[in-house]
Amino acid sequence: MRRIILLGVFVMPGAAVLLANRGRKAEALAAGSQPVVLRASVVLDGRGHILRDTSIVVENRKIARLDPKATGRTYDLRGLTVLPGWIDTHVHIGWHFDAGGRLAGEKEPPVQAAYRAAENAWRTLMGGFTTVQSVGAPSDKDLREAITHGDLPGPRILTSLEPIVGKGDATGTPDEIRVMVQQRAKDGADVIKIFASKSIREGAGQTLSQEQLNAACDEARKLGLRTLVHAYGASVRAAALAGCTQIEHGTYATDEDMKLMAEKGTFFDPQAGLVIQNYLDNKSHYLGIGNYTEEGFAIMQKILPEDFALFRRAIATPGLKVVFGTDATAGAHGRNAEEFLFRVRECGQDPIQAMVSANSLSAESLGMQDKIGAIAPGMEADIIALEGDPLKDIAAVRRVAFVMKGGIVFKNEAPVRKAQ
Repeated sequence: MRRIILLGVFVMPGAAVLLANRGRKAEALAAGSQPVVLRASVVLDGRGHILRDTSIVVENRKIARLDPKATGRTYDLRGLTVLPGWIDTHVHIGWHFDAGGRLAGEKEPPVQAAYRAAENAWRTLMGGFTTVQSVGAPSDKDLREAITHGDLPGPRILTSLEPIVGKGDATGTPDEIRVMVQQRAKDGADVIKIFASKSIREGAGQTLSQEQLNAACDEARKLGLRTLVHAYGASVRAAALAGCTQIEHGTYATDEDMKLMAEKGTFFDPQAGLVIQNYLDNKSHYLGIGNYTEEGFAIMQKILPEDFALFRRAIATPGLKVVFGTDATAGAHGRNAEEFLFRVRECGQDPIQAMVSANSLSAESLGMQDKIGAIAPGMEADIIALEGDPLKDIAAVRRVAFVMKGGIVFKNEAPVRKAQ
């Protein structure tokens, strides 16, 4: 079984997460208000611009200014590509395989589930993702709080807690659905997750009426919350008409549906390939659990090229805001960046637009565009660096050499340069 050597001690990956965080807290206290300087030869600012030969000055965990002559505690990132920490707008941070190599279920001891969720968070952060939106589990709240308070290292987490699952009339009346939204707000949800369609493995049929969707999205809006809607086919149009914030998946959506989303300002997260490919690659871990049947896997195999075509149509739709989301489940955590390869290589997205989608555009979808997603004064110091140039070779996203989140360095594998 794999082990990590940390501080001269052999520990399991999850334990390494806990030990590593002691050092992060100490570093944060030691740094205090002392300026930290990141020297960079190439910076992608997250908004589509390329900056060269500058230094990013970090003070009090935020980007203070860009100043090539700045001095302070210095990290030399010249020769790497520097950019804002990535944002994944759709993950399931707690999903994992159990000790028997199967998708973990409710019978797993809670302590094991918590241990694996913490490990997933660590892997995700090490993969360059400093903010994620985890949609679909009440347990996300405790992990969110532990990371926020500095008790565990991981990406900034926004969560929907328990989703609202469409079951036709059995879901409830529009007024009853409004009460569901209100309860999730009281419980501390950052966003409301709504299943308006069945799983793609179950035929993807619509599960909420227009009136039910209208009620859910309107109530969330009144409470100052965003809505994230799992939708296929006809449900895509219904969610857009309801004024929901963001639509996930979207398989079987028409060009007219995408034009409507663009007109409504709806964010769209079609997922080009990682989620389906991850299921196919890990079939033995999922098969026979719930709707992960042979028929379901055959549907996913068939749908993969259709999802490529959907993504191509989405990025060709004028004004449509296509954000970055992976729907990362068990087997995909820490590999979120693989989604970039599908988007660029299979679907033809411009690499710099792919980067923007995971930076400023995704930040906008979260309502956090003034805090994260760009390298600019006043923003949170969420900064990563890659070995290589993703604009020339998108596979560079696999080579994350440096991770800073909130002004704290969690990973530094930058090549050592000789003093000049």
